[in-house]
Amino acid sequence: MTISKSDILVVTTDGIAGRDIAEALGVVRGSTVRAKHIGSDIVAALRNLVGGEVREYSQLLAGAREQAFDRMLDEAARLGADAVVAMRMETSTIQQAASEVVFYGTAVRLAPR
Repeated sequence: MTISKSDILVVTTDGIAGRDIAEALGVVRGSTVRAKHIGSDIVAALRNLVGGEVREYSQLLAGAREQAFDRMLDEAARLGADAVVAMRMETSTIQQAASEVVFYGTAVRLAPR
């Protein structure tokens, strides 16, 4: 049976309430690096003058999180995982204009109910 990404349960806890883990398949991860666009920098600089949310950067990071999470799920699906436990997310700055977003956790198969 092929597991679909949409069927994979993802939790930040070490286990899933009411379910037993039958097998740990290993660490899965997904990452992406995104760089700012010069146009976004100009608009962001103008927004800094008046204050408020810098929507261009919020959208950039939201897209990066979505892509990195999706890549982690792709890897879990390839392993045939039912779930990813102990999921974490980290971000880091690679250089002044680029950031990395990483999701990682342990892919597991759940015991039958």
